Amino acid sequence: MQRIMLKSKIHRAVLTNANLYYEGSFTIDSELLEEADMLPYEKVSVVNINNGARFETYVIPGERGKKEFCLNGAAARKGAVGDEVIIISYSMMNDDDLKDYKPVVILVDKNNNIISKTHSTEANKHFSRNT
Repeated sequence: MQRIMLKSKIHRAVLTNANLYYEGSFTIDSELLEEADMLPYEKVSVVNINNGARFETYVIPGERGKKEFCLNGAAARKGAVGDEVIIISYSMMNDDDLKDYKPVVILVDKNNNIISKTHSTEANKHFSRNT
């Protein structure tokens, strides 16, 4: 059986820009993409903590070190500069892979600097039936 599982997330990133007239997607600082194990053009879900909006798009790499999180195109209507968002990527996994499953969780501060990076092992205890 294949399951769609959390692969990685960036938690509480602050939107730095919204560009309605860009052709689409979500620009994220290249450094943060790498830390979160997200690739350019990877599909993500975005949850806006401030207004409850949820949507899917893909990421494009922003300038390294700029700490940019910019909604582009139609997605720019889903948030405003200063809103906090959660960016989530998923992976298809077989049940056999779940015993070693460790999603990457990046927590950032109000300036989009990394506070912590974990490879959560809490989820593993829920999959003990596979060991």
